Amino acid sequence: MFILFFLFWVVLNGKLNIEIVLFGFAITAAVYWFSCRCLDYSIRKDLILLKKSGILIWFFLVLMKEIFWANWNVLKLVYSVKYEPEPAVVYFKASFRTRIARVLLANSITLTPGTISVSAEGDEFCVHCLDKTFSEGIESSDFVRILYRFEEGI
Repeated sequence: MFILFFLFWVVLNGKLNIEIVLFGFAITAAVYWFSCRCLDYSIRKDLILLKKSGILIWFFLVLMKEIFWANWNVLKLVYSVKYEPEPAVVYFKASFRTRIARVLLANSITLTPGTISVSAEGDEFCVHCLDKTFSEGIESSDFVRILYRFEEGI
């Protein structure tokens, strides 16, 4: 997080010289200290996230792929003359240990066109789908598998 704060400082300044680097380092250190003290951040959590950053990047790439294909499927559904969509509400379980995994899954489902996370209580997720075919395999999707892998070392 410290590195992200510092890079944000450099980007906002628009130029790089010794004064900006030193002042930015001091400001970033103060903000990071405040975050660790008051917002439940820690160096240990940052190191775990850094270690898991490859999996998070992979998750983001899979999310982009799924958004693209879901847009394509919704487009076909909307412009189809023959096919009448059959909305469905689907319940499934995904037993994640961390809250961040549950939030990432629920938000990823909502970001994917044609599906909306209605609720995520405990291990049970409720998803509304524009068409019942959008719900096929949702409990064993790439999102779920990647998030289980993300939780392995935490």
